[in-house]
Amino acid sequence: MLIQEFRVVLPISVEEYQVGQLYSVAEASKKETGGGEGVEVLVNEPYEKDGEKGQYTHKIYHLQSKVPKFVRLLAPSSALNIHEKAWNAYPYCRTILTNEFMKDNFMIKIETWHKPDMGEQDNVHGLDADIWKNVEVIHIDIADKSQVETKDYKPDEDPATFKSVKTGRGPLGPNWKKELSSNTSCPHMCAYKLVTVKFKWFGLQNRIESLIQRQEKRLFTNFHRELFCWIDKWIELTMDDIRRMEEDTQKELDEMRVKDPIKGMAVAEE
Repeated sequence: MLIQEFRVVLPISVEEYQVGQLYSVAEASKKETGGGEGVEVLVNEPYEKDGEKGQYTHKIYHLQSKVPKFVRLLAPSSALNIHEKAWNAYPYCRTILTNEFMKDNFMIKIETWHKPDMGEQDNVHGLDADIWKNVEVIHIDIADKSQVETKDYKPDEDPATFKSVKTGRGPLGPNWKKELSSNTSCPHMCAYKLVTVKFKWFGLQNRIESLIQRQEKRLFTNFHRELFCWIDKWIELTMDDIRRMEEDTQKELDEMRVKDPIKGMAVAEE
């Protein structure tokens, strides 16, 4: 089992981020869906349990084209689907990903606290001291192009060059974090994302767990770069707008997933 904590600082308030995150998740789901693959939303409803209250979602990620060909030939179809169950009790969120084929031998758990600070807090998730001392903390800078893989870079989604028309935020220069911490007029926050990965497979465990963590870093980096550069699209939306958007997106995803990829709905290459 490998545990890492990723810290993502943003020039956005905790309240604004709630809308921006949900908007960006919906948009990203559309990009990855089509031709029988992508995101299938099974449940999206309010929940309340043990004093925790929020929105519960259960999704299935159909990933046939995302795995090597030899795996598709040897593995059952259940091995190519990932179940994601998420409890969004904002500002705390918890997401667990599992696979029916690997059962208890595979799990990715992402726990996130959204705090109105610059990412200086240690152990915000309250881990036991013996566990926390072995957790690697990784700081993601959304404006640092060197943290982005060449194939992922998009000039129109670069916080170092983007300027928001509606908020005036950006572009984010080399010292943007230092400038942000001393600028009381601009909101800021940090997403503390604790990622626990378990991949129990003899001879492959360490290698695959490290690979998954690297992919999580890549996803967090790209997602938050997009979120900031899309701010003019979501900054004026309300939570009611977001819920209506999620309903429309769920219907659209179901339609896209069953369409023939030959007709232009193939999953975007990564």
